[in-house]
Amino acid sequence: MSVVRAMRGVAARPQVRVQPADPGSADALLLVAELSAVLAAITGDSGQSSFDVDDVRGPRACFALARSVQGTALGCGAFRPLEQGIAEVKRMYARPGHGGVGSAVLAYLEKQAAALGYQALRLSTRRVNTRAVAFYEARGYRVISNFGRYAAKPESVCFEKQL
Repeated sequence: MSVVRAMRGVAARPQVRVQPADPGSADALLLVAELSAVLAAITGDSGQSSFDVDDVRGPRACFALARSVQGTALGCGAFRPLEQGIAEVKRMYARPGHGGVGSAVLAYLEKQAAALGYQALRLSTRRVNTRAVAFYEARGYRVISNFGRYAAKPESVCFEKQL
């Protein structure tokens, strides 16, 4: 478990606990559904076709939930094995109004991936999702050539970060 105090400006945000979770749990399914609705509104595609809960279960994968200290689910994220030494980040989401949650989830995933021996994380998002693009760039992810199922999709932009 990781506890992160998110900061914005001078005022501190509430603590957030990030820990592994079952991607089929009620809270996980609710957050993933919220993300799908947000993505559909921003990009015209919910992203559901590129996510399978079974991909983020198992010894080389991780699904995590961020919760307030009161236990409210605030965000989620996951990674799955992609290729030797590389995992793919999936289903990153933070409920609006909870600054620092996305950063806490991503930092947790990076730490877990490194502990499992991954050397890099990759991900894809839509170019039109400028908030996500800026989020990943601000956290050290660099644009790479589109990979895998995204290779022939010019609307996608892919990122990688060395761990």
